Amino acid sequence: MMDSRIYQMIALCQKARKLTAGEFTVKQAIKEQAAYLVIVASDASANTKKCFSDKCAYRKVPYVEWGTKEELGKVLGKEIRATVALLDENFANRISEMISGIH
Repeated sequence: MMDSRIYQMIALCQKARKLTAGEFTVKQAIKEQAAYLVIVASDASANTKKCFSDKCAYRKVPYVEWGTKEELGKVLGKEIRATVALLDENFANRISEMISGIH
């Protein structure tokens, strides 16, 4: 139940154009310090998880592993996506609260 609400919030964030998805654009958002939260799919490769975990730790960007590549891509209307960066602080805070409520 809560998972679907989180996916709905991610979709809403995309409609507001406050989200970027895909490895290259998410890395760029982290580097430019435009990202307020980075979500990496739980089924992403260990290399991807480590890469984004390290980048986020270095730039002090909140990082969470959640969801699946297929579901993240589906909610965004794209193919599979392993990484998503939220570019709005309010969306990032709300989604972060919702995810931490599950874990």
